[in-house]
Amino acid sequence: MAAEIETPQLAAEKGYKSPISPAIIDGCIRIFDLIVVGTMGVCVYLFYTYYRQVNFESQYFASIIIATLIAAVIFQLLGAYAGDYIFSRSLRAGRLLVAWTITFGLILTIAFALKITDFYSRLWVVGWFIATAGALTVGRLVISAWILQLARQGRFGQRTLIIGAGEQGQRLAAHLDRRGEIRTRIIGFIDDRTTRVALKRGAYEVLGGVDHLMKLIRRGVVDQVFIALPGSAEDRLRSLICQLADAPIRISIAPDLIGFEFLDRSVVRVAQLPMLNVFERPISGWAQVSKAVEDRILAALLVVFFGPLMLLIALAIKLETRGPVFFRQTRHGFNYNEFRVWKFRTMHAESNITGGAVQAVRGDPRVTRVGRFLRRSSLDELPQLFNVLHGDMSLVGPRPLPIDLTAGGRKFEEVVEKFVARHKVKPGITGWAQVNGWRGETDTIEKIQMRVKYDLYYIENWSIWLDIAIIFRTIVVMFKDDNAY
Repeated sequence: MAAEIETPQLAAEKGYKSPISPAIIDGCIRIFDLIVVGTMGVCVYLFYTYYRQVNFESQYFASIIIATLIAAVIFQLLGAYAGDYIFSRSLRAGRLLVAWTITFGLILTIAFALKITDFYSRLWVVGWFIATAGALTVGRLVISAWILQLARQGRFGQRTLIIGAGEQGQRLAAHLDRRGEIRTRIIGFIDDRTTRVALKRGAYEVLGGVDHLMKLIRRGVVDQVFIALPGSAEDRLRSLICQLADAPIRISIAPDLIGFEFLDRSVVRVAQLPMLNVFERPISGWAQVSKAVEDRILAALLVVFFGPLMLLIALAIKLETRGPVFFRQTRHGFNYNEFRVWKFRTMHAESNITGGAVQAVRGDPRVTRVGRFLRRSSLDELPQLFNVLHGDMSLVGPRPLPIDLTAGGRKFEEVVEKFVARHKVKPGITGWAQVNGWRGETDTIEKIQMRVKYDLYYIENWSIWLDIAIIFRTIVVMFKDDNAY
């Protein structure tokens, strides 16, 4: 496109074909799959009758028809046609084979339940299954190669014009080019402002104003239009929509500049009004219930399991130094609310502070001998199981940091823009950052930035399986982490 800018006029002169609808390809593939299922059943039966020299029996053909109808339903339910599968490599042939296997298993189950298996040849049944599986696989691979060839030729690209050659329109064009959008083929900009110069980015030019756009639409060389105007241009936007209302093409309003900052967010409808869903409350609904159940049950079991060990630790602390067994400190929890965290005391009683502004450092003289072992093995955190049972904490989550800590002389909230986002969920005894090496002292800006990065990853990708994996990894790293002191 760099050598020759392809305008709508040029595309029409060259006989550029109208785009192929992916919906039509999808329908053809669905029909092809069902034809394969039925045809393979018939072909294998014809071969069986010829090979065994037996007469035709009508129940075979009736079974093939019924099985084909069942396959149509099962293929759909099991996602053989889900999403943009026609543009996926091999058309998701693996998923189709799984669907065919489940379909065939269901058919056999029905046959056994009706006690009609004796009416059919086992050789035919096995042959039908294998032949269909092979034909479906080969068919998907051949069709996939054909579709990819069409995609390279731009045959699925809707001939698209962008109204608005300003910053918003340029960013939209650059985004579509960068993503390699198969279904969109930009052929230029439309802009009524005569002061707008030709755009170089992506080799797209301003082809004219809205009047010229209407002529191109009447000539049938435009399939869709993206309106890329700032939200402040309300009157201009309303006028454009009125002018294009009767045009037999798709008209879409592109997001304002701020929308490009949230590309992967979903759009929800509230009272029929589309809204950009910027953030969801993490771990909510049933996820919140399941995590609460997980926390309470596991915490109770761990208290019982570690109870004798906790008594021994308490005794060791009392024998070494005078003072309380436990150390309580105020920290920020869910929704930035303050709570008191429980820990075994690891420092000399007169050294403990309640503000939490001074972190322990390597070789810290305040730490006792028993405390040094407890801190290194994280056993000093065991009393936080009671915080979990009380509901202030979770077993797994971002670690609750002491209030007013600093890194490089600056508060954490000033160093990391999304630091407060850690408090969208309950803090945890262990977390994704800790099992990935970001544990202990946070004396540099890089350390707190990396810890927050891993904490946010956990929040956005939470699952019970991730929690279980973190718990097991915590056991592995407990006695091997050099960052704990």
